[in-house]
Amino acid sequence: MKSRRTEHIALRKKLAYSAPALALAVVGIPVYVYIPKFYTDVVGINIAVLGTILFSVRIFDALTDPAIGYLSDRTRTRFGRRRPYIAIGSFFVVLSMYLLFNPPHASAYFETWWFGICIYALFLCWTAVTVPYESLGPEITFDYHERTSLFGMRDGFLIAGTLMAASSPALVAWAFNLSADAQGERAKFFWIAVLYTPLLIGSCWWCVMAIKEKKAAGPLQSTGIWEGLGYVTRNRPFIILIISYTIAAIGSNLPATLILYYVEYVLQSQLADAFLLLYFVTGILFLPGWIKLSGRIGKKAAWLTSMVINTGAFIGVFFLGPGDARIYGILVFLSGIGFGATLALPSAIQADVIDYDELLCGQRREGQYIGLWSIAKKFAAAIGVGAGLSILGWAGYTPNVAQSEQVQLTLRTLYALVPSVCNILAFIIVLAYPISSQVHKQIRAAIAERKAGRSVADPIKPDRMIG
Repeated sequence: MKSRRTEHIALRKKLAYSAPALALAVVGIPVYVYIPKFYTDVVGINIAVLGTILFSVRIFDALTDPAIGYLSDRTRTRFGRRRPYIAIGSFFVVLSMYLLFNPPHASAYFETWWFGICIYALFLCWTAVTVPYESLGPEITFDYHERTSLFGMRDGFLIAGTLMAASSPALVAWAFNLSADAQGERAKFFWIAVLYTPLLIGSCWWCVMAIKEKKAAGPLQSTGIWEGLGYVTRNRPFIILIISYTIAAIGSNLPATLILYYVEYVLQSQLADAFLLLYFVTGILFLPGWIKLSGRIGKKAAWLTSMVINTGAFIGVFFLGPGDARIYGILVFLSGIGFGATLALPSAIQADVIDYDELLCGQRREGQYIGLWSIAKKFAAAIGVGAGLSILGWAGYTPNVAQSEQVQLTLRTLYALVPSVCNILAFIIVLAYPISSQVHKQIRAAIAERKAGRSVADPIKPDRMIG
């Protein structure tokens, strides 16, 4: 049932909060899609070694993400808990990005070390910005449906930024009349880094200047990190959400990593950039409709519906081969219809489970939850990039030549079949998620009662008292 919003966020505030998502997307598509192929086919790094490095940096993120979240929860400055990290960290993100995108001409051994050091630096700096940035969102509004609108806009900007990042190699090559050889590829990534620098710094500083953090009452984050994790394990809605999201994200990251390989070596087409453009534009165009649908049937039901559409279309990709580019384009469009919802709706749901954590422990701990959420996203990306490329290498992938039937079957399986199975499993798990609009109202009311010093019944487990 549709419920009325009790709080409205001004459009300019939504835009200011959403803007960094557009710029930070540059760390997404280029690093997950273009940089691996650039470093294997142009720079000359072994694909299995590169996949191992990318997987290991995600293990590193498993430590840095919750650590940054925990630190930002505990940070006290006159500018707030989150904004100093966003403002200062943006400069280090662009520096490490520039170094990664512009490797020197050297031996394969040196290039491998260069890639490893730069990718570690980039993701550390990126974590120092994105975890506080995403932690800022849930405290901007506590309204159930207004959150969907806020995070829908933010993730719409994320998709638009991803679209910009996906199309930027072709646009830069055209604008600067770059050749298709190794020298042209290096020049392409140089200009991408240069052009994105002012966008990333400017958007982060706009957000910092426009969004004022709410002053927290009492001590910030008085619980220790292990005690805090204990509360997380009691947060059943979050456990359901993060498990289902991680499984679904593994499914979505494999195609993101392998699309260039799949289109070139399975479909034998040179239209990968066009297909990426189609997918992201479709996701953006249908996202407002998903936000409206969520307001009518609830976030959970809308998310489940988007997963059905996305997966139902993508299963067919497994059966395609040379000459099927047109059919592939139709399936990409159909799966793209649900794409925006699979990003925005879990983000809005995440804010609701953080409210439930406040009821359990009496504190706002967005940073710790966003840190754990970031681990899930990056672990899924690690499987997509690390495991996907490593398995492709083990299957016998050789750059710039026609691939064997074994490699093509491996590509089709990793690109289409495995992601579809992941989405089916995630769908089943999401069915158990318990927070609806009405339950969220009960959670917010219980938080107010607990702040007044009264014990309350747990809206998720009514037989348990909290106080």
